[in-house]
Amino acid sequence: MESRIGELAALGTAICWTVTALSFESAGRRIGSLVVNIVRLVMAAALFALYGWVVRGMAIPLDLPRTAWIWLGLSGLVGFVIGDLLLFQAFVDIGARVSMLIYASVPPLTAVLGLIVLDETLGVLGIAGMVLTVAGITIVVAKRTSGAHAPAPRKRARGVLLAFGGALGQAGGLILGRLGAGRTFDAFAATQIRVLAAIVGFSLVFTLSRRWRTVAPAIRDAGAMARVGLGAVFGPFLGVSLGLFAAQNSTAAVASTIMALVPVLIIAPAVILFRERVTVREIAGAIVAVAGVAMLFW
Repeated sequence: MESRIGELAALGTAICWTVTALSFESAGRRIGSLVVNIVRLVMAAALFALYGWVVRGMAIPLDLPRTAWIWLGLSGLVGFVIGDLLLFQAFVDIGARVSMLIYASVPPLTAVLGLIVLDETLGVLGIAGMVLTVAGITIVVAKRTSGAHAPAPRKRARGVLLAFGGALGQAGGLILGRLGAGRTFDAFAATQIRVLAAIVGFSLVFTLSRRWRTVAPAIRDAGAMARVGLGAVFGPFLGVSLGLFAAQNSTAAVASTIMALVPVLIIAPAVILFRERVTVREIAGAIVAVAGVAMLFW
């Protein structure tokens, strides 16, 4: 089991991100997704500072070398800022279902980048498990959109490109994070640098779009802040740190494949909390995805 610590961390990441997705979805409906993004990062930065002070004796990981700061900073900008902004706009253009269907390309994109940048390869069983998992996720999130709800062709084309860009940002952010953190750096300290870079990036976005005036009213919404706080704990703090730890102790492709299970894991809480109906297609997709993940643990 110790040899599978990376895969277990990736599974823990997917569970954390499931909690985060539910929390941020609820908060985003009240205060907007862009505000949720920057507030969650500021909350996470405070958690990382507390962790660093208690565990490592320093609130900011100044002991990491300059090269690590550069790679991890780029990882935060590419993954947190560019990737998320592209994906959220894709949600607007083509909807969450189609966007997440395209977003399921993150594992193979990560595998390709991992081969090129990190010289990581997968065996036959690993490739089969990744393909099976991605197929299961695709079955879960696939849903035909037609009629009055279908976007215009130009808007749909833009949305597809944006969703693919978001997937590429997620894959690139993970690879850059591995380059910065290597195999040995503290995953929480490394993720703290990514979060600090992302705060700078989102601050620039807010300044250029003149959106700072929307932050103060959002902070006064206690219910939304409670949801964002919960999401910050399980998202940027625990989830992303576990994800980087998983990439340090497994191949980036395997880690990203297991982390992509969120659409499958979210089915049960959606049924229990929101009384959503589960289709036969979703159950079948979940079974296929779980079977693929099981192969990755062999």
